[in-house]
Amino acid sequence: MSETLLIAVPSKGRLQENADRFFARAGLAVKRSRGARDYRGVIDGVPGVEVLFLSASEITREIGVGAVHLGITGEDLVREVIPDADKAVALVTPLGFGGANVVVAVPQMWIDVRTMADLDDVAQGFHARHGRRLRVATKYVNLTRAFFAEHAVGDYLIVESLGATEGTPASGAADLIVDITTTGATLAANALKILDDGVILKSEANLVASLKAAWNGRQRRALKSLLDRIAAEERARTIREVRAVVPGDARKIAEGVIGRFGCEAPYGVEKSGPLVLHCPVGAIHPLAEYLREQGAHTVGVTQAEYVFQARNPLYDKVMQRLEG
Repeated sequence: MSETLLIAVPSKGRLQENADRFFARAGLAVKRSRGARDYRGVIDGVPGVEVLFLSASEITREIGVGAVHLGITGEDLVREVIPDADKAVALVTPLGFGGANVVVAVPQMWIDVRTMADLDDVAQGFHARHGRRLRVATKYVNLTRAFFAEHAVGDYLIVESLGATEGTPASGAADLIVDITTTGATLAANALKILDDGVILKSEANLVASLKAAWNGRQRRALKSLLDRIAAEERARTIREVRAVVPGDARKIAEGVIGRFGCEAPYGVEKSGPLVLHCPVGAIHPLAEYLREQGAHTVGVTQAEYVFQARNPLYDKVMQRLEG
């Protein structure tokens, strides 16, 4: 086990399904050796890796103390659960699912309260009028304290929420809330509104590396193998390969294209050879028009399944944090 790279992933539900799809896109098949009820598994084809299936809160805790090397969890939990998170973990890459915002929401009837400054004004007079401090219901105690301190809001009391936080103002258990939301529909259904500057964190699921874990040579090699595939899939998803034959000096055309459209010529360009470019998805249509204006009869655009590069930005990011 001391030589094994440990990865913690969600054990059930939509997060697990999305995590499986994330690995599958990179050609990494997560397998449970003894079936769906097994809480340990492997990644097929990558030796020296063990997968642990845990709850989201368990994943975050294990990453924070260095009990696992990698995990898939939300940035909201990372920031809430792990003390001084930026020194304890590296956010390797966002995964495109589990998106939600941690927000400050107050009753809609508070028509004069639209910003954190307005909330501070209310908090200052609330104790005198009601004989108690303003109560804030939340599961995000640490994020709330840090955000309120940043906005100089001090006269309040946190009520830790164990259930449906959005219902606490209506029940009288709290005056306002800090909670996570995706569309805001549940907040609106409970007659709550998000403050104009009340978004504490825009969160989504991330692949997270622990900087507190013990990293030996074999674990680093396994990490590189994993991140090579993940980075290659990410690169392929964000670019398109463009091919065209242009009259004249193809190198001059390539120079103009690279600067104007943000493309790369990954295989080099010969003077009289075809252009093979990797270009951002959003530049494809104007680029095709430009190449035809330069005399190209046909412009072919394809999407690669993977694009492996000499340097892996995801692996380099983790190594820089470990060695820095």
